[in-house]
Amino acid sequence: MSERATPSPEAIKAWARLMRVSRQLVERAEDALKDGGLPPLAWYDVLHELAEAGEGGLRPFQLIERTLFAQYNISRLLARLEADRLVEKLRVADDGRGQTIRITGKGRETRRRMWAVYGRSIAELVGARLSTSELDALSRLLRRLRHPTASD
Repeated sequence: MSERATPSPEAIKAWARLMRVSRQLVERAEDALKDGGLPPLAWYDVLHELAEAGEGGLRPFQLIERTLFAQYNISRLLARLEADRLVEKLRVADDGRGQTIRITGKGRETRRRMWAVYGRSIAELVGARLSTSELDALSRLLRRLRHPTASD
């Protein structure tokens, strides 16, 4: 693609809708969590990745890669999660300055309570509005945007 390429009107329209809908869906899920007295969605993302990693936990740089948070954001978020005893920081034996982050039992319980609300939001905001074949088609299209060479 050349640097002078201009997006088609269809590409501009699709981009605008994708951005708008994405923001609205995330805001609605955030509102549901807030209404339930639960932490923000970013907390769920980190707790989910740590739970998936198992007892070994993850290094902070791995969390950044998996969640796409900026380093300064993940540092603040991890400090808050640690203060609330949802995660624990462990020293890495062969790296004096390194840390591994691991989810705690309280973190697992918080993640479970968040998922009850977040999962319901996904079901209501997406699952109830599109058929199974439409959901499959949307997933394939979004995968192609994320991985342009992928074919389904």
